[in-house]
Parts: sequence; structure tokens; C-alpha cells
Amino acid sequence: TEYLFLTRTEFPTFDEQYRTYSSILRRMGKKPVVIRTFDLGGDKFPGASGKTYELNPFLGWRAIRVCLDRPDIFKIQLKALLKASRWGNLSIMIPMISNYEELVATKEIIEECKRELRNKRVKFSEDIPLGVMLEVPSAVMIAEYLAREVDFFSIGTNDLIQYTMAVDRGNELLSKLYQSFHPSVLSLIKSAVSAAHGHRLKVSVCGEMAADPMGAILLAGLGVDELSVSFQSVGVIKKIIRSINYTGARQIAENALKMRSQAEIMGYLKNEF
Repeated sequence: TEYLFLTRTEFPTFDEQYRTYSSILRRMGKKPVVIRTFDLGGDKFPGASGKTYELNPFLGWRAIRVCLDRPDIFKIQLKALLKASRWGNLSIMIPMISNYEELVATKEIIEECKRELRNKRVKFSEDIPLGVMLEVPSAVMIAEYLAREVDFFSIGTNDLIQYTMAVDRGNELLSKLYQSFHPSVLSLIKSAVSAAHGHRLKVSVCGEMAADPMGAILLAGLGVDELSVSFQSVGVIKKIIRSINYTGARQIAENALKMRSQAEIMGYLKNEF
């Protein structure tokens, strides 16, 4: 949703956001629509935000941190989403959760928005699934507790790899250290899936790893329920998923989890592929 204002100098109004969200939901009908709240910061920040210079913006004031610090902006978005929810099958997803308190605070603000809309007799869906993105290792390590508070997980592999490997994914000098198949990354994904499935939650993956043919097989074997890819990759990934069976993919994942390095895992995956 940050794309609503990356090319402008002010935040979109309630009416502008409501028109956008409701239009998407109407067009999609009964199909599920997951809308992520503002993921500001990092490499995405509007020019007139008043943001001070940050030496490392990916570790700075971004995503849910911005929203919780600016509830005035956050509540406008949440109310627009709530009002639009009656026109389709909406789920709301919160990015960049790194601790339990952030999730609790977010849920309190959502409930506050619902009360204010009820007082104004604005109709909305009372039962909107709420999910969080697991992009930070600290969130994965407390996924068991987060799972008790939400309806689904989405693993953002681009940021999860970056934060796990301590590598700026935009720094070309460090590109060889940005390792999607590093054993630690696979272990975190497996841990997140186990926590989700232990509470009967679905877990999806969004990020370049899901669009990698070998990554898709590995993620399926790790138990991931859904893969989110760009439209250019849909055909290839669908063909791959239809060409494998879960038992085989799970065995591949179990073998990969026992390996020591990305090089070893990549060699094994290429051979299996």
C-alpha cells in the first residue's frame, strides 16, 4: 500500500484509500485479497516525509515502527481497510513485526478503529483475518507466541535473509554473502512453519526465493502452504509444483537441513532438480 503515495508529497486521504481498497475487493469478488499495511522506510519512503537521514534505513524507522509512532496515519489506513472489507474477502497483513508488544499494540489500535467506526454506524466485516510478516529473526524465534494472536503468517524471505546474514541486499560488494539457501535461513523457515502449523495457521512465502525453481521445491518440502511470486514467474512455478510430489519434496528439504553450507545445499538441489 506504500505505492499509493511514493510518487506524491502527502499521505493519501481516507476517501482515496477507501476507493482504492474497495475497488480491488469488488473486482476480486469472493477471492481472497491480502492487503499489507504501509511498509514505509528501508528503500521506500515518500520524499516529503520529514524523515531524517539514517545511516542504515533497513535497521531504522520503518514499516510497523512508523505506523505505531504515527497512529494518526495508521488509523486512517486501518479505518479505510475496515470500511472496504464489506465489499470482498479481505485479510490484513502487518509488516516488520520484531517483538510481541508491537503485535499487541497493533491489535489494540485495530479494535479502537472498529469502535470508532461502530459509533459512526459505518458497516464493516467484523471477522477480518489478521496476519504478520516474519522478516526478522527475532519474530521467527517467538513465532510460537505470535501464532496465538494471528490468523496466518507470511515469511518475507528478502528481508529475512538480509537480517539473518547481516548483509545489505542492495550492496553489490556483498552479493555473494546474500545466501537464500544458507542453512540458518532454511532452519528459520522450518521453525516458522512448525509454529504456524502447530496452531493450524497457513504460512506463505513472498520474496525472490519463492520464484526460484529450486527454492519453490525446497519451500514446498519445508511445509510452506502458499508461494507468492511476481506474475512473470507464475507459469514456471505452477509447472514445477505440479511436477513434484510432497513426499519427495519433504525428503529433499530434510536432507538440505542437515547440510553445512549454501554451496553444499545448492549442489544437492541442482542434482535433484
